[in-house]
Amino acid sequence: MRFRMGAMAALLVVAFPVASSVAGQGAGQGAGQAAGQGEATPQQGGAKITGKVYTFQKIEEGVYYTTSTSLTNTGGNHAIIVGDRDVILVDDGTTPAAARALLEDLKMVTDKPVRWVINTHFHYDHTDGNSVFGPDVQIIGHEYVRHAIADLDVAHREPLKTTMTNMALQIQPLRQQIVEEKIFERRAALLKQVAAIQADLKELRALKPTPPNMTYTSQMTLRQGQREVQLLFLGRGHTQGDTVVFLPKERIVCTGDLMESRLAYMGDAMFDEWITTLDALKKLEFGTVLPGHGVPFHEKSLITAFQNYLSDFMTKVADLRKQGLSADEAAQKVDLTSHKTDFPQILGPGAEVRGVRRLYEWMDERAH
Repeated sequence: MRFRMGAMAALLVVAFPVASSVAGQGAGQGAGQAAGQGEATPQQGGAKITGKVYTFQKIEEGVYYTTSTSLTNTGGNHAIIVGDRDVILVDDGTTPAAARALLEDLKMVTDKPVRWVINTHFHYDHTDGNSVFGPDVQIIGHEYVRHAIADLDVAHREPLKTTMTNMALQIQPLRQQIVEEKIFERRAALLKQVAAIQADLKELRALKPTPPNMTYTSQMTLRQGQREVQLLFLGRGHTQGDTVVFLPKERIVCTGDLMESRLAYMGDAMFDEWITTLDALKKLEFGTVLPGHGVPFHEKSLITAFQNYLSDFMTKVADLRKQGLSADEAAQKVDLTSHKTDFPQILGPGAEVRGVRRLYEWMDERAH
């Protein structure tokens, strides 16, 4: 195993290799899935602290799950791990503004500094806050995350491309509603919504993608006093470089978008490997999952349900392709409604088109 880093921080243990979203959903959903409208509220349980933009739900002592219902586009959810002297932040938001708001609200939870940021994968809604951190902060990701951010022009590709297009398309209809709205309070709310979208677009257009300054290949372990925090690459799935953050003592796993409580964006999926990687995830001894989108959950049966969805998705889309349908046509027609009990965002036939396009690409890759 190898890793790269900037200034080396203290208390880092590099262990031996381990055996082996929705990013930018917005208005880009297929016919059968509800469009994402911000993050769901976490399950009831631990105490909550709410700031200007973020809400922190206490999961265990020193471990928080962070969500937002703000008009600001904040991206995925975060795990916050507070140690004796510093803080580990799992993912850092859609924009530098979102990351700065997170750091400001975090002061309500702790006055300890963030010294470690973990990028669970390369998608913009989990990494575009990287640029706000100085050289005293170690930003850690799988080596593929560094490659993707540094070499793949992520500011001009999916999933960010569709997000920015959809945000821009929302402005004119909202302005028309403002003109027609007679009730002052509703008009004021619409004005705030337009202002938030414009601010987010300005941030997104000015992004300076910043890759991790520390990478690993299969496993890395951080220590916060007595707490052990494992970074695990269990295999390719949601992307080619997904990190799972595992706290063995607390029996908590942070899965990024490898496993959400809802259907994930599939535009960079490695479909068959994803199912296998989720088998490896289920072998970990955890009691709570803190996903990159959605809500905390506890049942490994939900992971199995998503594996079944992936398998069914692959089979049914492949059948439609054999019938001569294009990827866009298959996205409208594929029927996955048998999975709507586990994933209520399924409202009828259809699937998110970028996932179906990616599956067609994946089938071509496998054929060659």
